[in-house]
Amino acid sequence: MNAVQIRSAERALSVGTWLIVAGAMLYSVLTVTPLAAAHTPKEWAWTAPILPTVVDAAVLIVIRLDAVLALLGAHGGRWPVVLRWMTGCMTLALNVADSALRKDLVGVAVHAVAPLLLIVTAEAGLAYRRAIATAVNALEQRQQAQREAREQAIAERRETAARMAREEREHAALLAREQREHEARLIREQADREERARREEHERIEVRERAEREQREQAEREREQQAREREHREREAAERAALERAALLTAGPAAEKLPEDRARQTVQAAFEAGLGVRSAAELCGWSVGWVSTRYQELREQDPAREYESVEVAV
Repeated sequence: MNAVQIRSAERALSVGTWLIVAGAMLYSVLTVTPLAAAHTPKEWAWTAPILPTVVDAAVLIVIRLDAVLALLGAHGGRWPVVLRWMTGCMTLALNVADSALRKDLVGVAVHAVAPLLLIVTAEAGLAYRRAIATAVNALEQRQQAQREAREQAIAERRETAARMAREEREHAALLAREQREHEARLIREQADREERARREEHERIEVRERAEREQREQAEREREQQAREREHREREAAERAALERAALLTAGPAAEKLPEDRARQTVQAAFEAGLGVRSAAELCGWSVGWVSTRYQELREQDPAREYESVEVAV
């Protein structure tokens, strides 16, 4: 955590504390004033708000001074503690007194919220501020140590730079000679690399061409294989269709009407075999008119097909 974050946390604590204090003071004045007025002579009833205001002012002083002492890392002794707890207890007693006298436990609990929150906030705020002050001191110490370390590092770098400058000057002549030798060696190595690169490029071209040739041959083989498989599947399909048509046509005249799906298959097989309408009607058991209608549908589906002459129903 850096200083900005610590200051942000301290501002949040201060704003939250003073909001709670302001709310508790206002609530206390509004709660205690009717109680004080009820126990004060009528001619002095106007003095009723003075009591909660004085008590809350003491709370305000305690919280403010505790905040200053906490930031300074100091401690006010036992009397500030006595004053803080005395004002807190007074505020609590004055806020719940009216409900307690009426034996209203719910009212006691409700009116105890604000003073209890004020007491705990005062104690917690004091602890938070002391912790923040400790953290700020630790942060400042770390920053001081970091500054000293940076300064020492800078001094060491300067000394190292001066020593390196001397070594570089002493080493300059040797470097010049080695540089010339190095350049000559680089020229030879560059020539060797170029020659090796040309050989490798030639080999890569040969490998790529061989791979491309093998890929083309493999693709051609795959296409031929796919064509053979497709031709085989089509032949098998044709054979199955032929067998199915033969089975439908060799079944003989139907003793009764076949189901419509079966009848349509039989009519299509008879149509493709070139049988007449009457023969197809005998095979499926349906009427010649119905079979003739199916033949007409099949002709419309394949108008380029040449059909044999159709028997006419008597």
